[in-house]
Parts: sequence; structure tokens; C-alpha cells
Amino acid sequence: MEYKLGKLPAKQDTRTLRMGQILKTWNLPPIPSEYDFDQTFQVPTPMFGNDRLGNCVIAGRAHQTLRFEAIEQKKIIPISEGEVTREYFAESGGRDSGLIVLDSLKLWRNHGWIAAGNTFSISAFASIDPKNHREVRAAIYLLTGVGTGLSLPWLADHQFRRGDIWDVPRWYDWGNKGFMGGHYVFVSGYNRTGPVGVTWGRKQQMTWRFFDKYCDECYGIVDNKDCWIPDSPIDCKKLEEYLLKIAQG
Repeated sequence: MEYKLGKLPAKQDTRTLRMGQILKTWNLPPIPSEYDFDQTFQVPTPMFGNDRLGNCVIAGRAHQTLRFEAIEQKKIIPISEGEVTREYFAESGGRDSGLIVLDSLKLWRNHGWIAAGNTFSISAFASIDPKNHREVRAAIYLLTGVGTGLSLPWLADHQFRRGDIWDVPRWYDWGNKGFMGGHYVFVSGYNRTGPVGVTWGRKQQMTWRFFDKYCDECYGIVDNKDCWIPDSPIDCKKLEEYLLKIAQG
């Protein structure tokens, strides 16, 4: 099986919200020790063209949109590979050059994208410290997953092809093997071993040790529904204040 990478180096912006700023930390439900959205909803894991193109950022967006809409519409919407491809080339300027995650998230929030024939946008996104496992778990559980940017080592290629967990073996000579490149993975769940991602047409388990070492950006993404449901985990007043400040420069 062939597959492509496509996450460009992580971009920093001091205006980016932090997840701790908008979560209702005083009124959150208990966060379970293990959780996976896909154990409740039977959601497919299409390749979305990521075997031919470096469109992993938009493919990850499509996987998350499937799950957002499974909650809201109570069905699996038919997002096509063509829609993912069109959005990717619209954002990349027509080149198969990969995308900067932060820039793509801003476009998703400000303009939305066409999926299953409709336009979907998000209310906001917020950065998460990947090493703060409690916050990562809370965002996955409360916000239907997180978007993660990974700088994959070459061993991850061999592990994936064998169907193994992404891990950091103590025997491996990491210093001399180099990196495959950047890859965006939507994470739908977690367990005691680590996060569970959706990528390249299937679910992929990784260890927390691997996640700590190779995740260089992580985002909680606030779907529009999360700003109007009565038991929203998001402090919407704070969110509106932060977004207004960002809009004013």
C-alpha cells in the first residue's frame, strides 16, 4: 500500500487560543481512562486520496467532519474523495505541496469547506500541549477528537506496514535514521497505551511515549454545535471575547 505525507512545519501564532482558556474546567464531566468515539458510532475510515496526494490535513478534516455530523445529523454523510481533493488544491494553490495546519484551520473556521454537498465550518480551534495528557484526553472526549501534527520517523513507516503500534523501541538508533516528514492525523480516541488515530485508511494505535516524542502540534477543534448545546464544555462567552480580540488584530 502506498501513502503520502503532507504536513508542512508547524507554524506559531501568539494569537492562537489555548484549550485551557475556553474549557469549563470548573464544570467538566469525569474524563474516562479509555474512550473512542468510533466504539459508539460505526464510522468508516476512507483513504480520501492520501495514497496519491499529500492531502493529509484535509483528509484529517474530513474524518473529523464525519464524526461531527454523525452526532448532529445522526448519520454518516457521504464525503467524497473529490471534495477532499478540491479543498486541498484550493488551499495549496493547485500544487501537491502539503499544507500548514494552522493556516488550514483558520480557513476552516473563517470560510468553511464543502463536504457531502454542504458547507461546514467550525467555531474555533485551540492549541493543546501534547505532553499534557489530561488535556489531550479531555479534548478528545469532550470535542469528538483532536487534530495532531506528527513528525514521523522512518520506523513509523515499517510499524504501519506491519500493522504494529507506533512506539519508540529502546533498542532503535533514532539518531541515525532520520524522519519521513510531517503528517496530520485525526485522533478519535485514547486508551492506557496512548492515542488512537485515523490515517491512511485505518485506525492506528500509538503509545503516549511516541506521541510525546513526535507530536509537534495538537488542536482541539470546536464544532459549531458546541456553542449552542446546553451542556457545552466550552465557555462560549470567553470564546467570543477571544475571537473578537483576534479579529481586531
